[in-house]
Amino acid sequence: MTEPQYKRVLIKISGEALAGDASRGLNFDVINSVCSVIKKCSDAGVQVGVVVGGGNFWRGVKDGGGKMERTRADHMGMLATTLNCLALADVLEQMEVEVRVQTAIEMRSIAEPYIRSRAIRHLEKGRVVIFGCGTGNPFFSTDTAAVLRAAEIDADAILLAKNIDGVYSADPNKDPTAVKYDSITYDEILARHLQVMDSTATSLSMDNKIPVILFALKDPENIYRVVMGEKIGTIVKEAQ
Repeated sequence: MTEPQYKRVLIKISGEALAGDASRGLNFDVINSVCSVIKKCSDAGVQVGVVVGGGNFWRGVKDGGGKMERTRADHMGMLATTLNCLALADVLEQMEVEVRVQTAIEMRSIAEPYIRSRAIRHLEKGRVVIFGCGTGNPFFSTDTAAVLRAAEIDADAILLAKNIDGVYSADPNKDPTAVKYDSITYDEILARHLQVMDSTATSLSMDNKIPVILFALKDPENIYRVVMGEKIGTIVKEAQ
């Protein structure tokens, strides 16, 4: 059997992806497919952390913009991520995967508070750890939370599972001449204002030298392919 390319990964899954074609709510066919692949990675000996967005229920700055105070809107977004965390945890447990949910905002009745050393201990024991509530602070995206948690748990790579299959020179839905990159540097992402992650997340991953692999979640098996070293999507890394 081929050995995994990475020992410990942080998978970032967008909330919209969990909704499937509906774009809102939860599609359990999609969630089951994603969890099956997470289990497959865990069974292969990979330590898996997961950060999930909340856009299938609420996007703070987008849904609350101009109608609500930004901090409160972002707090609602953090609660939305928790809904997704609990759904993922439940499906994984049905698959007999040991899982722990940790939230950046304490809600002890339903999840552990985020404690770095405890999260690492869970990972070392082979448990999947799902991180909710983003960073716990308003004005920071769940992409930034994914990079922060990846840095804290010393992940080998960030797997960015999105609704697009890589990084392009322009929006491929609007520009038919858009070119897909197999590899690109953090500096190029920032200089060209490419929509991979927000600038805070990109800068944080650059400062901590964590490679980011962006690929499409439409085929959840891509998660396993990336973990095993296949060239899927686009890798964002330091200049050689």
